[in-house]
Amino acid sequence: MTRVLNAGRKEPVSGETRSVVVFLHGYGANGADLLGIADVLGEHMPDTLFVAPDAPEQVPGAPFGFQWFPIPWMDGSSQEAAEEGQRQAVEDLNAFLDALMVDEDVLPEQVVLFGFSQGTMMALHVAPRREDPLAGVVAFSGRLLDPESLADDVVSRMPVLLVHGDADEVVPPQSLPAAAEALQGAGFKEVFAHVMKGTGHGIAPDGLSVALAFMRDKLSL
Repeated sequence: MTRVLNAGRKEPVSGETRSVVVFLHGYGANGADLLGIADVLGEHMPDTLFVAPDAPEQVPGAPFGFQWFPIPWMDGSSQEAAEEGQRQAVEDLNAFLDALMVDEDVLPEQVVLFGFSQGTMMALHVAPRREDPLAGVVAFSGRLLDPESLADDVVSRMPVLLVHGDADEVVPPQSLPAAAEALQGAGFKEVFAHVMKGTGHGIAPDGLSVALAFMRDKLSL
């Protein structure tokens, strides 16, 4: 049984939805953490609806922090709990995306997943395994989960933009080339990368500019 994800949203500047960007936040944050980016992007993507769900589980001891799944080396959980949490979160996110596309009357090729950190892990895991390819995935400061299973599991190959700070102290910067190699090895033809110089675990203006150009191109804006 899937859990309903509570989501904040920022309506299109134009008042008409022709595309959707779904923000997937990092561990210990919430949807509102990324939704503020829509204020910057919205004027350049006037027909785009921005949606930012909270992950399905609260982080223990953090009333406003959520997680897509437990992380053993951060919260002391077991590997089994992490794997089960990930499996359940994948179902939850897929159900959320299915309902969103019906409710907003948009096709998969009108939807971009924009992930940060653990949200990137979810985006890179979920999107390739969905039946119909999305317009693209923007993957900030995360890594590819289960890279060894991707080639066997992949169903859809959409454009992917990988962005990482070279001073990231949380997720190692080498996660970017590792993800790119696995994606290309699984037959992804459009894999782009951008390294944010001097940037830690965050989203720098240059990275956001590259992401904007990528989304405008893949959504034909």
